[in-house]
Amino acid sequence: MRILSVVVTRFPWLFIVLFLGITGAFATQLVHVQIDPEVKNQLPDDMPARLDTSTIESHFGGSEMVLVVVQAPDVLDEGVLERLHGISEGLEELDFVDRVLSPFTLTRIEGNEHGEMVVQPAIDLDALPSTARERDALAESLKRNELVYGNVVAPDFSAISAIAMLGTEATDAITMESVAAVIEANPGPGEVEIGGNPDVRTHLSQDIRGDFRRFLPVGLGIVLGFLFVCFRQLRGVILPFSVVVMSVIVAMALIPLLGWKIQMVTVTLPVILLAVANDYGIHLMARYQEENVPGKQRDKGRLARVVLLDLGPPVAAAGITTMAGLLCLTTHIVVPGRQLGVLAAAGVGFALLCSLFFIPAVLAVMPVPKPLASLADESGPRGLERLLERVARMVAGNPWRVIAAVALFSLGSATGFAWLTVDTNPVNYYAADAPVAQTTSLLNEAFGGSTELSVLFEGDILDPDMMARIDALERDLAASEDVGFTSSIAGVVRMMAEAAGGEAERLPDERNEISQLFMLYSMGGDPEDFERMVDFEYEHALLTARINTLSTQRTSAVVDLAKSTVGEDGNVVVGGFGAVFADLVDAVVEGQVVSLALSLLLVFVLVAITFRSPGAGLYAVVPLLMAIPVLFGLMGHLSIELNVVTAMLSSIMVGVGVDYTLHFLWRYRAERREGLEPVEAVVRTLTTAGRGIVFNALSVIVGFSVLLISNFLPVQFFGFLVVVSIGACLVGALVLLPSMVLVFRPEFLEP
Repeated sequence: MRILSVVVTRFPWLFIVLFLGITGAFATQLVHVQIDPEVKNQLPDDMPARLDTSTIESHFGGSEMVLVVVQAPDVLDEGVLERLHGISEGLEELDFVDRVLSPFTLTRIEGNEHGEMVVQPAIDLDALPSTARERDALAESLKRNELVYGNVVAPDFSAISAIAMLGTEATDAITMESVAAVIEANPGPGEVEIGGNPDVRTHLSQDIRGDFRRFLPVGLGIVLGFLFVCFRQLRGVILPFSVVVMSVIVAMALIPLLGWKIQMVTVTLPVILLAVANDYGIHLMARYQEENVPGKQRDKGRLARVVLLDLGPPVAAAGITTMAGLLCLTTHIVVPGRQLGVLAAAGVGFALLCSLFFIPAVLAVMPVPKPLASLADESGPRGLERLLERVARMVAGNPWRVIAAVALFSLGSATGFAWLTVDTNPVNYYAADAPVAQTTSLLNEAFGGSTELSVLFEGDILDPDMMARIDALERDLAASEDVGFTSSIAGVVRMMAEAAGGEAERLPDERNEISQLFMLYSMGGDPEDFERMVDFEYEHALLTARINTLSTQRTSAVVDLAKSTVGEDGNVVVGGFGAVFADLVDAVVEGQVVSLALSLLLVFVLVAITFRSPGAGLYAVVPLLMAIPVLFGLMGHLSIELNVVTAMLSSIMVGVGVDYTLHFLWRYRAERREGLEPVEAVVRTLTTAGRGIVFNALSVIVGFSVLLISNFLPVQFFGFLVVVSIGACLVGALVLLPSMVLVFRPEFLEP
C-alpha cells in the first residue's frame, strides 16, 4: 500500500484521466439498455415448470391470453352484445391471435326432440334479445352452457368478455396497441377493461421506466445533500458523489454488454450503487478531515498519501467483502437476482478502485482546505463526536448488559419467522387500488381467475380410460375453492353424450361411441372449436384451470393437487403460469438460504484472512447473525412477503453491514497497538472511525430510502427493510461489537 500511495500521489493526472476515460467509454453503451418485464424469463431455461410450459405450448400454441371485458348493468343488452361481437371479430383479424373465445365463437351443444345433437353459437348474432322474455331465455341458455358460463360470461351477467388466445410470436407492445385499436374501432355501451399477462407486463415495463426516471435524479439529489451535511466541504461532496456517478454508469453499461435486460429486480441496481458506492470515499474523506487539523497539517500530496496509507487496507478489505456478499446472489435460481449480484459487484468494484486511485489523485492536486471547525476545536469533541463518546462510555460501563439486551431483542424479533410467507405473483407488486390489481380482481371474480394452470395428456385421447382420467382431474380441480373455471375435452364429451340422448354427466365407456360423438359434432359444428383442448390426431389433450386467487401459497396448493393426482405418469405434463409461480416459490426460498449461508461464510473467510485470525472472522459475523433475525422477523410481523426482490436483502445486508464491523476492528487494533487500554481504545475508535462508520451507514440508509417512491410494493418494502437491516448492523458495530471486545479481549486485537 505504501508504494501504491506514492505512485498515485506522484502521478495524479494519469489516474484522473484514466478513470474518466473508462467511464466515458462505458457511457456510450447506455443507449442500448432494454427492459424485459416477462415473468418466465426470471427463471432459467432448464427449470422444470418452464420446460413443461414450453412442451404444452409446442402442441397447443401459446398459453398467453388477452381478455377484453365489457362491464354493464346487463351485458345481455342488445347494444352491449353488438359491441362485443365487433370486438370479437376485430380480435380474430389480428395476425398474432390464434383463436378468440367469446359467446359468438363458443358453441351451445344441446339435443332436440328427436334425440339428435344440435350445435349452435352460444349467442346467435341474428337472434339477439330485444325483449325481457328473450333476454331471460338467453340467460337460462347460457347458464346451462359449461363452455360459456363463468368462462366468458360472468355468473351475475355484469361482465362479458372476448378472450384472444395469442400465438407464440406475439409481442406485448404490438399486442396491447392492436387490442386498444380494436376497442376504439368498436364504441358502444358498457365500460371496457383489458386483462391478462401481456397487460400486466406492459404496466410493469412502463412502471420500471418510471422508477428509473425518478430514482436517479431524486437519489442523486439526496446523496448530494447528505454528503454536504456530513462533510460541509465541497471536496467532501464532489469526490464521493463522482464515484457514485461513475460506478452507476459502468454497472448499467454492463447490462447490454453482457446481453442482459432490465427486469423489476434490476431496477434496484442504481439505488444500490447510490447507497453503497460512496462508502469508501466517505471513509477516506472522513479520515482526510481528521488528519487536516492544526498540528497535523501537511502539504496536499503528503496528506493524500497518509490517508491512503492508513485507510487503504481496511477500505480494500471492506470493498472486497461487499463484492463477495453481492456475488453470493449468483447462487439464486432467479435469473435477474444472479444478474443483479454480478452488476452490483462490478459497480462496487469500480467504486472501490475509484476510491483507492481516483479520489487520492484528485486530493493530491487540490489545495489543502481550511480545517473543519468541529474537529479543530481543542476544547473537546462536539456534535456527532460527542454523541459517539457517550455511546462508547455507556458501552464500556455495561458490556454484559449490552450483549444480553441485543441477544434478547434479536431472539424476540425471530418470533416473526412463523408468519413469514413467500409470494411470486407479479400482480401483488401493486397496491390493491392500482389499475392492474383492480382488473385482475375483476377477472378472478367474474371469469374464474387470471392465472392459468395447464395439464397436457398424451396417449389415445379417445380411449374411455384416458377420458375418465382427464375428467377425474378436472372434477378434483373444480372442487377447489381457488379454481374458478375449468375446461377439458372430457367435459365437452359429457355434454355431447347428453345432447345425443345419453345420461347426464356420464362419459361413454366405448371408444367407438366417443369417436362417433365427435363425428356427429362435425356435422353441425367446426372440429377446430376444440383445437385448444385436443389435437387433430387425438393424441394430446389439454385441461386448463383458472386460479382465482393472488396468493402464491394457495396457487401452489392447486398445482400440488394436480401433480399428486396425475402421479409419476410420464405422459402427463403440468405447466402454465400457475406452475411457474409455484416453482418460483421454491426458487426464492432456496436462493435465499444458499446465498445467505454463502455470504456469511465468505465474510468469515475474508475477514479472517485480512486480520490473519479465524477469531476476526467470527467477530465480524456475530453482529450480522444478530441482525438477520431482526430483518426476517420484522418481515413476518409486518406481513411483508419474501419475493424475488426482498430475497436479495440478506446478501446485500451481509455484504454492506460487514464494512462497519471491519472498520471498527481495524481502528481498535491500531489504537491498542498505540498503547491505549481497551476502554480508551473503544472510546477513541468510536469518536474517530465511528464518525466514518455512521456516515457510511447513514449514506446507505438515505440512499435506499429512494426506493420508497417506487411504483412496486416489493421495491418499497425492500427500501424500508434495508433501512432496518443496515440500522441493525450499525448498532452491532457501535454497541454490540465494542461490548464483545471489552468482555472477551480477543487475542487478534491485542498488541
